[in-house]
Amino acid sequence: MLKNLKIENYALIEHLDIDFTDGLSVITGETGAGKSIIIGALSLVLGHRADTKIILSDSGKCVVEAVFDISAYNLQHFFDQWELDYSDECIVRREVLPSGKSRAFINDTPVNLQQIKELISLLVDIHSQHENLLLSNADFQLNVVDTVADTSVELNQYRAIFDNYQTLRRQLKTLQSDAEKIIAERDYALFQFNQLKEAKLVDGEQDTLEEELKVMNHSQDITESLSTVSQIFDNDEIGVVSQLKTAANNIHRLSEYLGRADEFYERIDSAMIDIKDIAVEIDNILSNTEFSIERKNFVEDRLNMIYSLQQKHKVATVGELLDIQSNFEQKINLIDNFDEEIARLQRETADVESRLSEAAKRLTTKRMSVRKPVVEHVERMLNDLGMPNGRFEIVFSALDGFAPSGADKIEFLFSANKNRPPLPISEIASGGEMSRLMLIVKSLISTTKALPTIIFDEIDTGISGEIAKKMGEIMEQMAENMQVIAISHLPQIASKGRTHYKVFKDETKDKTQTNIIQLSANERIMEIAEMMAGKNPSRSALDSAAEMLGSRL
Repeated sequence: MLKNLKIENYALIEHLDIDFTDGLSVITGETGAGKSIIIGALSLVLGHRADTKIILSDSGKCVVEAVFDISAYNLQHFFDQWELDYSDECIVRREVLPSGKSRAFINDTPVNLQQIKELISLLVDIHSQHENLLLSNADFQLNVVDTVADTSVELNQYRAIFDNYQTLRRQLKTLQSDAEKIIAERDYALFQFNQLKEAKLVDGEQDTLEEELKVMNHSQDITESLSTVSQIFDNDEIGVVSQLKTAANNIHRLSEYLGRADEFYERIDSAMIDIKDIAVEIDNILSNTEFSIERKNFVEDRLNMIYSLQQKHKVATVGELLDIQSNFEQKINLIDNFDEEIARLQRETADVESRLSEAAKRLTTKRMSVRKPVVEHVERMLNDLGMPNGRFEIVFSALDGFAPSGADKIEFLFSANKNRPPLPISEIASGGEMSRLMLIVKSLISTTKALPTIIFDEIDTGISGEIAKKMGEIMEQMAENMQVIAISHLPQIASKGRTHYKVFKDETKDKTQTNIIQLSANERIMEIAEMMAGKNPSRSALDSAAEMLGSRL
């Protein structure tokens, strides 16, 4: 509920501070007095675009602040979502600086306009003549039916399945559209994999082959040098081994006379054993140094193939080539499962589509259950509002596929005359008829849903007399369950208000300002009388005004 509205330095308003009550409040005033200015100021709090032209004085900022009682709206989740301090009394403020910069606050915490709009949409519904055009909007019509039918559970269930369905369809479409590209990728991966696989690479073989080739390329030098060493070791008369044997025998004979003879003998014997081992290994190398030209060609070809593959794949080792081979193999296996993945997605999509179809049917059934009572309610109220021949219909048709809100297309049809068939509202309804229809729709919604504060901004254009009186009664009934604020130029509606405010221009020699006051009982009588009869109303006009106000005084 809107409890208070403060406006500073806005258009013709220097300072305004007004308290609102629950029930039906009416705002009246002469044409040009500034009723629209107040709505314009309130629209800033609703998150509408700010313009520096609205600033009354460039010496200060424009401030519009609205205080709401939100205790009945269960909005804790909104404040938790945006990490805002919650209080049952919520203060929403908008500031516009002369520089054009705009700032917004919720409970004194800076917020962006989107947050303001989201919150205020839950608290205030401003209904003007312009909004009557919504009646011909398909989404609005569907929302009306959903609100009256209370389809929130069914709609949430449907949307959860619909979101899953859309995700699966996108995944399937992506796979199918990428099929040609994926097949080409498989051909490339298979070629590279086969080339590496046919190479029969062995981790570490490059080092072994390079060592072998090095030996082959220097075999003559190796043979000559090792042969010389072998002769030095093994010559029967002057070989190292023979000389060491002689030395060992001579040292051994001295063991009886020389204390260290045994030590020298053991050391010579150990050296002789090492040299014999070296000689054996050298002989083995010499015996294996001989190789065929075929072997050398094989090693060179093998290494050239390895070098070529490394250069192609920009790596330096056989191990890295083997990793690349493994990656290509994995990619091929993944692509080979491509058709299976498409088939799986097709099966899953079909299953979800079946569940979506069932959810859509439940939603349609729930919506259609209120068609008859809604039509009866609207036609009954059309009669009350001066259209006894008014006919209203709700036409259901199936969409070609699924939409975020179901599989239904809903259209409101209307006819004000019995000799004309009902047609789409946009094609037939006049301004006055649209106003009455929208009021009926709003009143219908208010009986099934806790609407926020609703503000009717001169929706009574084109009506008068008994119809205006009935429209006022409808607003009064709506105000039993919610706060209703009506800006009107009709006494029949103004007289229905629990609280009455008057907007007026306060003109002095230097300036003109818009102001607003809450009227007392006597002031209400005078205002209603002037609305009926003009300035200086007669006694009978005053009496009629008092009679219209009745117990509301």
